[in-house]
Amino acid sequence: MVRPAGAVVSPFEERIRRLEREWLSPLAVQSYETRGRLNPESESDVRTPFQRDRDRVVHSKPFRRLKGKTQVFIDPAGDHYRTRMTHTLETTGIARVVARALRLNEDLVEAIGLGHDTGHPPFGHAGEEALDDALAERFGGHFRHNEQSLRIAGRLNLTHEVRDGILTHTGPQEPETLEGKIVRIVDRVAYINHDIDDAIRYGILAESDLPHAEIAILGDTASRRIDTLVRDLIDSSTRDGDIVQSAEIGGAMLALRGFMFERVYLGPETTVEHDRARASIHRIFDHLAARGDEPDAITEFIAGMTDRYALDYAAGLD
Repeated sequence: MVRPAGAVVSPFEERIRRLEREWLSPLAVQSYETRGRLNPESESDVRTPFQRDRDRVVHSKPFRRLKGKTQVFIDPAGDHYRTRMTHTLETTGIARVVARALRLNEDLVEAIGLGHDTGHPPFGHAGEEALDDALAERFGGHFRHNEQSLRIAGRLNLTHEVRDGILTHTGPQEPETLEGKIVRIVDRVAYINHDIDDAIRYGILAESDLPHAEIAILGDTASRRIDTLVRDLIDSSTRDGDIVQSAEIGGAMLALRGFMFERVYLGPETTVEHDRARASIHRIFDHLAARGDEPDAITEFIAGMTDRYALDYAAGLD
């Protein structure tokens, strides 16, 4: 972080710098060594830069709307299905456990975790695919939720490290920091396990349907699987000096993820849900494009919708 000439370091910053030098791993990002913000700001004398990022995310409208965006099942009737909000909280909580065990920067991990899905459109990945298809067909564009999350992070003027972690939590680009790499892996740890729980609750899966070989390795309950995955991630990363999983545990997780894609995410029971999602997105998109809205404005509007708002808006176009 570049400090203006003559700037006075607050007692809080001095204390945090000393504590982080004593506690954090040499591989961690220290809070006041951030590469800064797109628009420079004076520092707070009671919060680190990454704490400020966390608070900006939590107090933002895109974050609040996550409670109305579902993971797999569109606007389900039950009270206990995961939403994009609960997924975000589960991901962030698990990621902080890993970060503390590895003596990495928990505040940075938390800010990335809370902000990583703020750009997700309604209807989960079916909604993302529909918006991407519509942009490609009409304007030759594309949509990725991590890129939309990055745009939101830019408007919030978050630090470089948080913006990088948000952008790279998915996709081909690897995070620059170990803290970002934690969120990238833990995102999968969280959604695979809670989506199993939701699929069983919905009636798509039974416990006995889960692949026996992978369950024998990872555990026969969600809590046991998460515990196995977290312990392996910590142990393997400690040995390697990087954020990695062992071949056995990582392979079992990927196999379980493949099972979920086959049976749940792309399975026949969710086809009707996905068709409804795609139809709603395309109906809204076509309406906005026909009235002359620009692609960026359409993207912002649709990506910000909750499931219920999108369904109601599409229905109102009849």
